[in-house]
Amino acid sequence: GFRKERAALESLRGHRNIVTLYGVFTNHYSANGPSRCLLLELLDISVSELLLHSSNQGCSMWMIQHCARDVLEALAFLHHKGYVHADLKPRNILWSAEEECFKLIDFGLSFKEGNQDVKYIQTDGYRAPEAELQNCLAQAGLQSETECTSAVDLWSLGIVLLEMFSGMKLKHTVQSQEWKTNSSAIIDRIFASEGVVNSAIPAYHLRDLIKSMLHCDQGKRASAEKALCSPFFSIPFAPHIEDLVMLPTPVLRLLNVLSDASLQCEEEYEDILEDIREECQKYGPVVSLLIPKENPGKGQVFVEYANAGDSKAAQKMLTGKIFDGKFVVATFYPLSAYKRGYLYQNLL
Repeated sequence: GFRKERAALESLRGHRNIVTLYGVFTNHYSANGPSRCLLLELLDISVSELLLHSSNQGCSMWMIQHCARDVLEALAFLHHKGYVHADLKPRNILWSAEEECFKLIDFGLSFKEGNQDVKYIQTDGYRAPEAELQNCLAQAGLQSETECTSAVDLWSLGIVLLEMFSGMKLKHTVQSQEWKTNSSAIIDRIFASEGVVNSAIPAYHLRDLIKSMLHCDQGKRASAEKALCSPFFSIPFAPHIEDLVMLPTPVLRLLNVLSDASLQCEEEYEDILEDIREECQKYGPVVSLLIPKENPGKGQVFVEYANAGDSKAAQKMLTGKIFDGKFVVATFYPLSAYKRGYLYQNLL
């Protein structure tokens, strides 16, 4: 597995949505004798943890779109290179705070298309029907007639997105007889259910995108490139405040710090600016600081750090601090939006 994963990561190097391999080393101190290790970039929260935090509410459309686009970009690239990931699941999709995107990790089961060396691929609950069939046959000592192709990855992603939308684990659902007979009806039901708040047009686009990935017939399943052309990706969504608390970036946004009065008095404004800069620099060099005097973003404080490590430390320490008699609320903020001077209005 080690040699295979290393080879895959080396040939897939350079794509922003695939974990970066920095090098390889031998750990001489492990209990079972020397073991070879991969040195990978440090990433943040996984989709698996995000699902836990969404507590049956489902993730926001902004987050689902962000994740879907990033993972499809990664899949389009690795499929183009002839690779199949073969173990796509929420635990293998991680957020990068430095690059503000989701990345694909764990290429231990990956293989070159047409050259599958292990029969048991994918994880229970995210396994495509053809891989399921192949497993059953392999257990009985028989050879499957259909090869597993890159289409298995799209099936897994379809399930991941359905879980993100519904906020529910779907393992038992996808293993039910009803799913095998009519998965489309179950998907419709998930999208029509009362608990799901997003029943507007974007949700129909997402529903159709998910259905295109969950065809039982792998030949009818959308490719990653085709899925990226879905109208779902042309809708501009704004992140929710929970998204900005959960997904670290190098930019902090402080709420509940300034009153209207202090924004109007130039001298007081300058003093507060200085105080905030001084407080924020305790956690790392501040690249820039912005406090808009008008809406959108009026009175909010935006602090850009050189790296996400510093902004994470600051967010931890500043949240709940009392500044000028008020409790500070610190969230992260998308660096890309901040650099464009784009301030989302509807965040709550």
